Amino acid sequence: MEVEEKLIKKLGSGSLDFESYFSEKAMEMKASEIRELLKLVESSDVISLAGGLPAPETFPVETIKAITEEILKTHADKALQYGTTKGFTPLRLALAEWMEKRYGIPMSKVEIMMVAGSQQALDLIGRVFIDPGDIVVVEGPTYLAALNAFKYYDPEFLSIPMDDDGMIVDILEEKLKELKAEGKKVKFVYTVSTFQNPAGVTMSLKRRKRLIELAHEYDFLIVEDSPYSELRYSGKPIPPIKHFDDEGRVIYLGTFSKIFAPGFRLGWIAAHPHFIRKIEIAKQAVDLCANPFAQVIAWKYVADGHLDEHIPKIIEFYKPRRDAMFEALEEYMPEGVRWTKPDGGMFIWVTLPEGVDTKLMMEKAVAKGVAYVPGEAFFAYRDVKNTMRLNFTYVPEETIREGVKRLAEVIKEEIKALKG
Repeated sequence: MEVEEKLIKKLGSGSLDFESYFSEKAMEMKASEIRELLKLVESSDVISLAGGLPAPETFPVETIKAITEEILKTHADKALQYGTTKGFTPLRLALAEWMEKRYGIPMSKVEIMMVAGSQQALDLIGRVFIDPGDIVVVEGPTYLAALNAFKYYDPEFLSIPMDDDGMIVDILEEKLKELKAEGKKVKFVYTVSTFQNPAGVTMSLKRRKRLIELAHEYDFLIVEDSPYSELRYSGKPIPPIKHFDDEGRVIYLGTFSKIFAPGFRLGWIAAHPHFIRKIEIAKQAVDLCANPFAQVIAWKYVADGHLDEHIPKIIEFYKPRRDAMFEALEEYMPEGVRWTKPDGGMFIWVTLPEGVDTKLMMEKAVAKGVAYVPGEAFFAYRDVKNTMRLNFTYVPEETIREGVKRLAEVIKEEIKALKG
């Protein structure tokens, strides 16, 4: 039990009705299921294939040490002071240049704003763009924390299924036609376009271009969340949707969490200056500015070329782990189980036969010494029960193999029970 929970239990409620003071919004809040799951397994001998954590071995500790020492000698006045809400200007310019070089997004068409991780960006986007009842399109499945961030602002979710080429844009188009006939329209489409969380799949080039066309035709925005695009282990890169954006309809989210250090809690938004201005005003009421010390370190890291040198090292580290999970799934999983085969990212999405409920199965898996994330939570309406997300970046190859082996044993028992 958490320290806070023990303290609450010890103190009791007394004569004060604590719950009565919470807002209606607060009463509706629920803890992240992934975060709660990580609490369950972090102190046990359970092999966790559940989290989305980068491997600590990939953190560039020595480079950070050297940069930090240099900054404290030469830039302490900037690094230790309050910063502007929009962010440390040299870092913003370095990121804009980096994105133009790597993704072909012209610096002249975007402005960069720094945020406390891309999770904060999602909340700010909810604050700025969502009115109660607005239609927000998400992938099915989609990033759980995005659902939680947007849900606070009371949208109506429209979930579009995916296949190995990402969101099925043809289905989206049909839904858009139906909505238009009803006099309704979509506010924005949220997509993790490359190595999607949780499914691992990547939206095809054809669908990216068609999505931009539909955004113009039906007048909606696109929020492109891209935390994993640099983690490519096979296949050829595809330009981000933002690359094809001539009108400023795409709001691009980037982060240092997967390619540098998640502990810095540092991400960025790249969007039209008109959108950035309003998001900046919203952020002023939240935290004034993202961590200036982390921003100055990140600036030196990007500007001095360390990031470009580091990304290939991360890829070299993670690729054997992804391949180990592929091999283990192939070797141990019973007939009737399917999984995605991503070219990059951090996750593999597993689909079990109809009738298996992975949320109910979780307790049995933990008893066997392995954990995963049940797939139900990644769907806007929790209407799919037979899926799960597996992570391959955090634990070593042999541990991955053993974890998948244990999981396969549990799944075999569930399928056997299902057949009677």
